[in-house]
Amino acid sequence: MSTNDPWPTEIRREDEGGSLVVVFDDGLRFRLSAEQLRVRSPSAEVRGHSEAERKTLGGKRNVRILTVSPVGNYAVRLDFDDGHSTGIYTWSGLYALGASAEEDFALYLQELAAKGLDRDRPGEA
Repeated sequence: MSTNDPWPTEIRREDEGGSLVVVFDDGLRFRLSAEQLRVRSPSAEVRGHSEAERKTLGGKRNVRILTVSPVGNYAVRLDFDDGHSTGIYTWSGLYALGASAEEDFALYLQELAAKGLDRDRPGEA
């Protein structure tokens, strides 16, 4: 992370943990759904160790963020009500996800459909 990378000035849960709002020092503000953060977790559990190992998760429409915990001065760890707590979300990762949130979520919906999964029924592929 370079000194020119956007830096968060505010991070807070909203909607009873249904979303995370992140405001950056360049003026951009993102509201990321707990569902999108959960299914795009940077954890090895979700991402695997290669693109071939990446999982598509279904049944996460109603997942909630329970806690937001700082990790050093570069990231946060999100604890979700489904027990997932191993993803470390860096500032640059949150910024990238926020900047592409709409396109990324559409891609996620396509992945679900292609794998016979849906947002309401638990499953993974």
